[in-house]
Amino acid sequence: MKYSVLLAFFLSGHFLFAQTVAIKCGKLIDGNSDKPLLNKAIIIDNRKISGIVEQENIPAGTAIIDLSDKTVLPGLIDCHTHVLLQGDVTSEDYDAQILKESIAYRTLLGSVACRIALMNGFTSIRDLGTEGAMYADVDLKNAISNGVIPGPRMFVATLAINTTGHYPVSNKDYSWELHMPKGLQEITGGDEARKAVREQISYGADWIKIYADRGYYMLSDSSFKSLPNFSKEEVDAVANETAVSGKFFAAHAMTPDGVLYSLNAGARSIEHGPGMNDECLDLLVKKNAYWCPTATTIDAVADGRAAIGVPSYKQMYAKLPQTFKKALQKGVKIAFGTDAGGFDWQKIPQGREFSFYVKWGMTPMQAIKSATTVAAELLGKKGQIGELSKGAFADIIAVDGDPLQDIGNLEKVVFVMKEGKVYKH
Repeated sequence: MKYSVLLAFFLSGHFLFAQTVAIKCGKLIDGNSDKPLLNKAIIIDNRKISGIVEQENIPAGTAIIDLSDKTVLPGLIDCHTHVLLQGDVTSEDYDAQILKESIAYRTLLGSVACRIALMNGFTSIRDLGTEGAMYADVDLKNAISNGVIPGPRMFVATLAINTTGHYPVSNKDYSWELHMPKGLQEITGGDEARKAVREQISYGADWIKIYADRGYYMLSDSSFKSLPNFSKEEVDAVANETAVSGKFFAAHAMTPDGVLYSLNAGARSIEHGPGMNDECLDLLVKKNAYWCPTATTIDAVADGRAAIGVPSYKQMYAKLPQTFKKALQKGVKIAFGTDAGGFDWQKIPQGREFSFYVKWGMTPMQAIKSATTVAAELLGKKGQIGELSKGAFADIIAVDGDPLQDIGNLEKVVFVMKEGKVYKH
């Protein structure tokens, strides 16, 4: 990277620019346009973009970052992560973290995951549950916001919610004399549902998440069923209290049994959903809701779970390409989400998710938009993140090569700027 008229200094592992900066771009993918832009420069004033100009119109005396040999894009958004998990193929993997690692230790590991996400080019993430680490996601979010640790902008769901007895770590696996900790907050009835939502928001939750179904299995006609977790009273109470508080709720739902009642209650997004049918896809469109496919994690865990006698993930993963193609045809809003933490943060790049989307029918530009403008819309942050436009935060990444020709280039981000600060160069 070449710098001219550079007024920068090294501070806490990143460059902080003291004046207006221009980034010269090779190809510029701005998140909104259908084609890349050429000969452009992004003008950055403090933390935000003040304009995009022709390179010959860069104001004199401006500090320049020369990325004219690279493709420049908006900072990416991963709409489904778990920074406090470090791999979750089997129940033993999960139990070891929940029962053997302290919340303090898991939070330290979470800070590493946050840095990895940022270095992967994800300048914003929606983290959907601490899985037994209480409100440590709020601490990580605040530490990043206060400049204590590097990481993406975080939108957090804190504990997540399920109904009593329906989520591991399950007491049936241990002595009945022990009351084992759970990976979320359990409720029974509408009043407890409302109380849980209020509590989580009071401690800093930006989103509310529920686990809508469990016990997935395939029928003889190759469709999928599961056991719903919530009564109508309970899920409606969660949805109503969330909406009254000005928040959104997301639903972990794998099959129609969880998807349909969650959408009818008002879920803004369906997480995973590999066992969905046409009715689910049509309702997603009707409700103007979003789908986060999390293909990377479903792929990562399918074989391991089948090996221990849980074949449903492998069966659903086999049908996921067909479901994805139908969703595209029907116009479902697909927002990029990996479920990182379900796979090991240090072994699989989040950018791998793009390759699934392109293989299953998206154009590379559609896949990029799923992690930029579409993801920003899901988060209610259109115009602020996920695009390179005047007034948006200066969240900017760059890759060698052209991701419109090879989407795999997004697994190898070489430049990361978040809010005008360079973290990778």
